[in-house]
Amino acid sequence: MTNRELPHPLIAIIPVVVLIGLLAIVITLFGADALSGGSQIALLMAMAVCVTISMVRYRVPWKVFEDQMTRTIGDVSVTLLILLTVGMLAGSWMVSGVVPTLIYYGVQILSPRFFLVSACVICALVSLLSGSSWTTVATIGVALLGIGQALGISEAWTAGAIISGAYFGDKMSPLSDTTILASSSVRVDIFEHIRYMVLTTTPSILITLAIFLIAGLGHGSEESLHIEQYTTGLANTFNISLWTLLVPLVTGVLIARKVPSLIVLFASSVMAGVMALIFQPHILTQIAADATLSTPMALFKGLAITFYGATAVQTGYEALNDLVSTGGMAGMLNTIWLILCAMCLGSVMVASRMIESITGVIIRFVRTRFTLVTSTVGTGLFLNLTTGDQFISIVLTADIFRNVYDREGYEARLLSRTTEDAATVTSVLVPWNTCGMTQATVLGVPTLTYLPYCFFNLISPLMSMLVAAIGWRIHRRPQSPDTDNQPTH
Repeated sequence: MTNRELPHPLIAIIPVVVLIGLLAIVITLFGADALSGGSQIALLMAMAVCVTISMVRYRVPWKVFEDQMTRTIGDVSVTLLILLTVGMLAGSWMVSGVVPTLIYYGVQILSPRFFLVSACVICALVSLLSGSSWTTVATIGVALLGIGQALGISEAWTAGAIISGAYFGDKMSPLSDTTILASSSVRVDIFEHIRYMVLTTTPSILITLAIFLIAGLGHGSEESLHIEQYTTGLANTFNISLWTLLVPLVTGVLIARKVPSLIVLFASSVMAGVMALIFQPHILTQIAADATLSTPMALFKGLAITFYGATAVQTGYEALNDLVSTGGMAGMLNTIWLILCAMCLGSVMVASRMIESITGVIIRFVRTRFTLVTSTVGTGLFLNLTTGDQFISIVLTADIFRNVYDREGYEARLLSRTTEDAATVTSVLVPWNTCGMTQATVLGVPTLTYLPYCFFNLISPLMSMLVAAIGWRIHRRPQSPDTDNQPTH
């Protein structure tokens, strides 16, 4: 594949320009519904442009694209299963009473003034222990979103706090697959990688917490009536029981024992299903909505719908109805559709060498330590936009810059840290990226709505560039006297 002609950068950028233009049109026409089909069409059209240019201008055979798509989609097959299981878990945790119980007690314990900073810290700790931002958001994150709504706090702010904390923990956890991938891609010991990330990640999370603390101080106790409506509605609809909290407790034990995410999510969903049968049979019967069935069959039908389909539980309060409604596994299908389309575009961009051409231009501007790190950050963000997956972005960023960092005498851990500061945390800010679409679907908050409030994710790449500009703890091997074009400090 590397023997083929490298496309000119101005030609390579055409599919990206087409994608941006089409997405702008789609968002204008469909608004919040842009991810229900319009964005997928935009991704496929950009893919068609890339393939057409490559086949006509550069004589790239279709088989090359087909093989790359097969490999790429095969690599994310487990991710797609996890997405379906996340939908199953979201429905079962809600109908079983797990999330309603957490909300019921949470609104009475957490202060509106300190809710945002508390939500961020809670998600950071859970994600740090589990190593998974997705699991954190799909479980405790959903409950915290409900608590935030009951406290009268904007869902955009709450989602920003949840995602900021979840991605901090994911980034710093030795159990995280992105952390393992970033360190192993450039052959850096994972704990050395994590220790080096502390230099950029700690200031980023402290600034983030300060912002959430200041923002939260503007909330008083005027939402007491709103809270009472939520607690009354939940108590009248669900059997609120501390026994249901055995589900998150056992889930936490499984996570601590490093059980694979897919198994944890599925087991947790089944446990929640059992709780639903014990504590919420009236809700399962309501979901089944079939008077012709016997009670056992109605319960089974209601549970099956909870796992795979949309559920609408009536609580007497419209806002609460929206909160406790879930989409099940079917609710994740738009996400999977979008991911597949994004993977196809990313595959053909890689196979055509267009990504290589564009990033080659970026590398040419590397003249100093600051521009080296900035180029790495920019490449990670660009790859999140074009490939639609953070894992691909991490691997490609590491591959592209590995020799550059080595040639210029910088430590490999600088590359692994910068890759995480860019590719890992910004993935959730891209609506058609696997992370962005997943979290938007799970939380029910559009990516572009929560994006301005994900302060940790926004600050991290900027902090990486700031530390590079200062040169704090960035070391460089002595260069030979005859080396030209060295980056200067």
